[in-house]
Amino acid sequence: MGSFKKIKVGISIGDPNGVGIEVILKTFGDKKMFAFFVPIVFGNYDLIRFQRDHFNFKIQINSIKETKEALENSLNLIDVYDKKFNVKFGKSQKDAGKVSLASLEASTYALKKGFISLLVTAPINKNNIQSNKFNFKGHTQYFESKLKGESIMLMISDKLKIGLITDHLPLNKVVSSLSEDLINKKIRLLYNSLKKDFKIFNPKIAVLSINPHVGDNGVIGVEDDEILIPILNKIKKKLKGLYGPFSSDSFFGSKSFLKYDAVIAIYHDQGLIPFKTLSFGNGVNFTAGLNKIRTSPDHGTGYEIAGKGIASKKSFVEALNIAKYIFINRSL
Repeated sequence: MGSFKKIKVGISIGDPNGVGIEVILKTFGDKKMFAFFVPIVFGNYDLIRFQRDHFNFKIQINSIKETKEALENSLNLIDVYDKKFNVKFGKSQKDAGKVSLASLEASTYALKKGFISLLVTAPINKNNIQSNKFNFKGHTQYFESKLKGESIMLMISDKLKIGLITDHLPLNKVVSSLSEDLINKKIRLLYNSLKKDFKIFNPKIAVLSINPHVGDNGVIGVEDDEILIPILNKIKKKLKGLYGPFSSDSFFGSKSFLKYDAVIAIYHDQGLIPFKTLSFGNGVNFTAGLNKIRTSPDHGTGYEIAGKGIASKKSFVEALNIAKYIFINRSL
């Protein structure tokens, strides 16, 4: 441990009217977190100080201009938003989206340039952040556009890893978007991440079906028989450790997921409902497949509890720990 170097981690603040800043301050209110990380928050000094005082947190904020000025054992802050922002907890504001975007752009630039080793993002409001600079359905697509590689949204907890073939896509567009190229790409991105980022050398991946009961031989739809199964059979010839498709209801209800290193879901809610039911508050969203490491907590802006001081830091802490774990694995 004597040669261990603390990891510079960038942090974007997300929506300033949500719980993001609260959980950041709670996380680094615990001095043990400084044993591993040199945190650099990309935000606004007056905004962070306001929330620190609002929640009565006893934490010092070290204002810096560049990442190289960051001090160990301090919560460092780079001011990236030069206008005054009045917090309205629990409210969606256009200006809040501008604050979120300024933080996200600056932290992503620092990640891309190697000024920070990791990036952990607090939750954004996907509506108020939309602009000519951000016209994405979420963080995953944004990072894919800014960094090298192709991405898969991977949700992680202690017992479960779920990747998505389609993520923030309306349900009525899922089937038409499925192609051999897409399914093959997402499965291989997941497979490679399990090997590279988690050091699972012979991964076992379970694939969920498109329709209930894998279509019941066409009674509940033909998409599994006509689209998914032929594609999976092709992939299985070259990729060992791929299983399915499985009907998602019995797959999770019977705890069959515990037999596999990861699960790949066809669409967002098919994967995220069981994941959050089993892991909410402890899960992490990892943008796998890219050349840089970005994680986030598994919750949203939490408008309904914003400003009340009751938001849990568990998922944010896990996002930091998973990012560190992946960073170390990639360094080996």
